[in-house]
Amino acid sequence: MTHTPNTLPPLTLVLGGQRSGKSAYAEKLMLDGGVYLATGHASDDEMSERITAHQERRGEGWTTVEERFDIPKALKRAEKFHPNKPVLIDSLGMWVSNMLHDGRTPVLDAERMVWAMHNHPAPVIVVSEEAGLGVIPMNAVARSFVDALGIVNQITAARAERVALVVAGLPQTLKDI
Repeated sequence: MTHTPNTLPPLTLVLGGQRSGKSAYAEKLMLDGGVYLATGHASDDEMSERITAHQERRGEGWTTVEERFDIPKALKRAEKFHPNKPVLIDSLGMWVSNMLHDGRTPVLDAERMVWAMHNHPAPVIVVSEEAGLGVIPMNAVARSFVDALGIVNQITAARAERVALVVAGLPQTLKDI
């Protein structure tokens, strides 16, 4: 189903694996664009190419806000400068990675972040990687990432009115209240 910003619930979570089509699906939910809250940064040439591809796919109608750590603060900025525009946050996986790399504990910030997303005055769609479907990683750093992202996804899904899982470009509704 395609939704317009007027029919979007306060918080939608879109999950999927790498290259599953989750970001493209989330963008389609916001037909007229909105605020794109990017948690990634161009740390190398390959990541720079990924960011460029996302920007080109979005086209007109989008305003980008970059924030690697403080999503509630970025949502306040979006509310101040772009009131009533829906917000797409892409992605929680990158946010968890940023937090862990900086020595922070994302699980401790997750409740505050999800509260801010749910209580934002315009709809928020958040994209996240579903990392729990693969094998248990062989090293502690990767296991810490999967564990933290799994908990953050669960906290977000519990608060979201709508949750979709995108597999091979096909969205499957997991929750729709």
